[in-house]
Parts: sequence; C-alpha cells; structure tokens
Amino acid sequence: MTSQNKGVRREVARLVTACLLAAGLVGTVPAAAQTPTRGDGPVVVPVQTTGPADRRFNLVFMGDGYTAAQMPAFRADLERHLNTLWSIEPFASYRSYVNVWAVEAPSADSGVDCDPGLDAPARDTVLDMGFWGGCDPASVRRLLTVDSRKAAALADLVPGTNRGNRQVVALAHSSTYGGAGGGYATASGGNALSSLITPHEIGHSLGGLQDEYDYYARGVPGGDYSGPEPSSAHHTLLTEAQMRERKAKWWRWLGEESDSGGVIGRHEGGLYSTKGVWRPSRHSLMKTLGYSFDQVEREVMVQAISAKVDLVQDHTPDTSPVGADRTVWVDTLHPVGGALTVTWRLDGRTLPTHGARTVDLRGLRLSPGPHTLTATVTDPTPFVRDPAVRASAALTRTVSWTVDPALTTVPDGTEAAFTGHTPTGAPVGARTVVHADTTHPVDGTPAVRWRVDGRPVATGPNDRDLDLRRLRLAPGTHALSARIAGGDEELTWTVDARPATAAYELSEPLRTVRSPGRPVEYVYDGPFTLRLTARDDQVGAVVRQFRVDGDGWYTYYGWPTDADAPFRFTPDGTVIDDLVYGKLGRSRSVPWDDATPDYGTHRIEYRTIDAAGNVSPARSFRVTLVPPGR
Repeated sequence: MTSQNKGVRREVARLVTACLLAAGLVGTVPAAAQTPTRGDGPVVVPVQTTGPADRRFNLVFMGDGYTAAQMPAFRADLERHLNTLWSIEPFASYRSYVNVWAVEAPSADSGVDCDPGLDAPARDTVLDMGFWGGCDPASVRRLLTVDSRKAAALADLVPGTNRGNRQVVALAHSSTYGGAGGGYATASGGNALSSLITPHEIGHSLGGLQDEYDYYARGVPGGDYSGPEPSSAHHTLLTEAQMRERKAKWWRWLGEESDSGGVIGRHEGGLYSTKGVWRPSRHSLMKTLGYSFDQVEREVMVQAISAKVDLVQDHTPDTSPVGADRTVWVDTLHPVGGALTVTWRLDGRTLPTHGARTVDLRGLRLSPGPHTLTATVTDPTPFVRDPAVRASAALTRTVSWTVDPALTTVPDGTEAAFTGHTPTGAPVGARTVVHADTTHPVDGTPAVRWRVDGRPVATGPNDRDLDLRRLRLAPGTHALSARIAGGDEELTWTVDARPATAAYELSEPLRTVRSPGRPVEYVYDGPFTLRLTARDDQVGAVVRQFRVDGDGWYTYYGWPTDADAPFRFTPDGTVIDDLVYGKLGRSRSVPWDDATPDYGTHRIEYRTIDAAGNVSPARSFRVTLVPPGR
C-alpha cells in the first residue's frame, strides 16, 4: 500500500469515527473505524467499539459464501452469534473489553465447498471454506476449514489489530453443523448450534481450556487415561480430599452449585478419555454445547480476557516528579459487570479516597522532601478466588509517582469535558455499569452528576461509574443522563429495565392437570416437543434458555438439525451424529451415558436474556412422563 493510500485510509477512518462519536455509537475513539468501500471489495464494519483496537481484545468476524445480496443474512447470523456470546459469563460482564468487527467480503457463489456432501459442486468464495476438512474424504463432514492466509489478509484490514490482540471467526453461509477451533475459528452461520461453537472455540484459543469430551472419535468411548497429572486447570487425577489437602486445582470451588448444573466436584471423563481423569462439572460448555462455563473455566477466562487489556488506560505522567499543588488521576477500564476498585497510598499509607479516580494532593499538606504516591487498580470480581490470579497483572495494576512539594505546577488550562463513555446508541440494561470519563485539569477534578428520569443519583467518590443494579429500577424504560457539574455537555442513555418475555408451546399431551397454586402439569407417555418464543420491546436478538429439574441453564436453539424445529424430549434421548440430545430428566450427551428413562414428574423452567443483558425471571411448568401403556 502506498503512503498516499495509507493517508486516505486514515482520513476515512477519522471521518467515520467522528460520525460514530457524533451519533453516540461509540464511547471512545478507536484507532480506525472503517475501511473505504472499493466497488464489491471487502468493507470493515465496526459492530461494537469500546476503545482503540490496540487497547482491546478484538473479535473479527468474516463471512464466506454470502453473496452481495446475502449480506443481510450474514449480519443476522452475526447478531445471533454475538447475542449468544454476550449471554455467557464472563463475556457478559467483560464485553466492554471487546471490540467487534465485521469484514464484509461478498462471494461470487452462495455456500461453501462440499456442502452438504463431498459430491456437492465447488463454490467460488472469498475464503475457500469447506466441510470435510476442506473436502478431504479421509476427514469428517463437520470439520469446517478456512484458507488461513486469506482470512489473515481480511483480518489485517482492521487497523490496530494483529495476531496477538484478535480472534478471527469465519462464518460459512450454511445450515450444516460444523466448525473448527484455533487462531482462525470457524462455524456454520445458519446451523442451530453454530452460535455456541464460537464461545467454545474462544475458550480453547484465548483461555487455553481443553475439551472435556470423553471420546476423540464420535461414537467411540475414549478408553482409560494413562498420562500424568494434567496441566489443564479443569482436569485432574486428584481426589477431592487430595485437592483440599494440597490446595490444588479447583479446591476453592468444591461443593458449590455449578453454574453449568449440578455440583462442582469430581466427574469422570475428559481429555478424550472415558476413565481415569476427572473434570469439575458433569457438563459445561467445554463438554456439551448449550451449557455455560462452570466456575473453574470462568475464572480462567476472566484472567485470559483481562490479560489482553490494561486495567489502567491512562494516568498522570509518572516519568518525573509531580508537585504537591495539583491533582493526580488514573483512568480505568469499565467492566459491564462491576466497577474496578482504586486504592491510593502515600508512602505506604492508605488514603481515605473510597475508590475515587483522582486525589487532590493540596489537601494532604505534605512535609518537605520526596514522597511516593501509588494508585492500585484491582478487579474485585467474585468470579476469581485464586489470590495469585487476583494479584496477576491481568487483574491488578499499580502506578506510582514521586511527589516533590518544592515543585510548582503550571495550570494547563484544560477545560472540563467528557472523553469517553458507555455507548449511547443502544439501550443499556438494568444490570449493567454505565461509565463516563472526563478530562483532567491539574487544578481540580470535574464532577459528574447523574440523573435517572430527571432525579439526581448519588454515586460516592467514584462518580465515573454508575451501577444500575443498585438502583433497582422498576420494569420499563428509563432516561439516564450524565453531566459535568457546571457544564452544558450532557450524555443520555435509554435504560431498558424490562426483560424480554418468553412463551412455550408443547406438543399435544395425554392430559393436562391444573392445580391451584402449582405450575400446570402435562402428562406424556413418550416423546414430546417444546418450542420457546420470545418477545421484546427493544431491538436485538433474544437468547432463550430452559433447564430441567434445576440442572444447568441450556440455550434453546431449536433442534440440532433444524433451527426452526422445536426441541424434542424423549425418555432416552435422540442420537444425532453420535451425540445424544433431549433426554428428559438426567441429561445424556453420548450413547454410553445412562439411558434409563426418568419416569415421573419433572420441572421445566424457562427464561430469556435480551440484547441489553436483562435476564427475565424464570417461569416453569411440569411434565410427567409415564411408561407407555400406563
């Protein structure tokens, strides 16, 4: 690329970014926002911009086999993938650490190679994606590969990203199940399960998590594990007593209800072996698509995501002494799930700043001579229990200054203004933390005043973050604003405090039982289907979930072979491609799991997670499964 073209590209990026900021679609200025459109060539679209690309973890999505006329289908597939991702912790709490980009590159033909079979005609597509490991008869149908060289070339169009700060996800225009992991993850865009492949593969590539499958080839039990103690954080040979005694592996989480269902303990199977190795939970996202990460995996992922960014985004320069006649400041990241803490210390003594992002040295009346001032930024997330992880550079950062009272600070004339904020272009959820950062005059700290529906809201010393959860807003839509005290500039958001609603539809039962004060009961003597639908008064895809008998919440996706078909429950489950789906009662994921029917009454709960992150209250009904003929 010539220097002239580079200049044009930078200018276009600057103008696009300015437009996005004016529209309130981004909260901070990215390194670049969009590449210019050149005919039918690729276009980089900023889907979610939370900060400069070189300071964020960047997800770069690209489609293959979508023609120019089918780009709306690519955008719809991408939206579904993202909403599923944001419904899963820790992505839900740390989505503000992530930029999302879409590289829209139309293909000449629709679809990808070897879909649905090896005899399918070849397609002319931009990334040469194909099933069967790239049309290899010795491979497997579901292995969906991409030309990594071509994928890298498209990803390189996103300025500020590189192999170290991005994850590429290529979506194939297909409804056939398939995908692959690694630096270039793939998934079929339109398959019912495909949106669950993306977080699983990011678990591999970003978190270093291992598969918890107890098989390598589907349909074939993996046999006995014969290796040493695994290096994997979520596999072990130790007993629970040994974990506690040695304070090893997931000993801090033992006995707790697993976020993915059941209790965290010692469950046999994993690392492609059926026996001789154990995992924390009966099922999780690294074993069965549809469930969430359990606490052990989630802790790993929190550290991995946080290691891609710096908790301290900016601060008063620390390269030379500062005077005692000024304010000193730090700007932090802003997790959606909870504010970071900032602790100030002077010569090792903790100052009573109560989380403020600035400290006014003028009020400290320092004695002559040099002093040491530090600001320690820590993520207090309950998702982390290991002190070593908490103290790591991913979750704790410290900045220090030498303060010399003999120095005189020259006023810099900086005017109070907003410098970054939670995007205003879409509603924020009632469970999120909203932020607004400001400039930093050396002679004072601009105060941010918050209002909800016109009423002032107290924040305390940290007025840069507002945790909406503590306000307990009534269901509905609310107006949120932030203004710098004494200034005219105002930021406004719409707060969506009304979760999406869900409704269920079942196939015809033998009979329906309604009892006062109890959920309705449906009686079956064999298979039945469940369809979940959702409605929301805001735009954006809604994730639907259900769980059986208090087990882990399971993402509703239709049916593995048809996203538009209802989910099918049977007494022993349905085998599809050597995996088992829909066993009522105690779940079953592989053919050698216990297939004994769980006759009797079961409780099925359902809920929604909308695009703003609101989780609806769970509602329920009962299903009684009786043996045939009874």
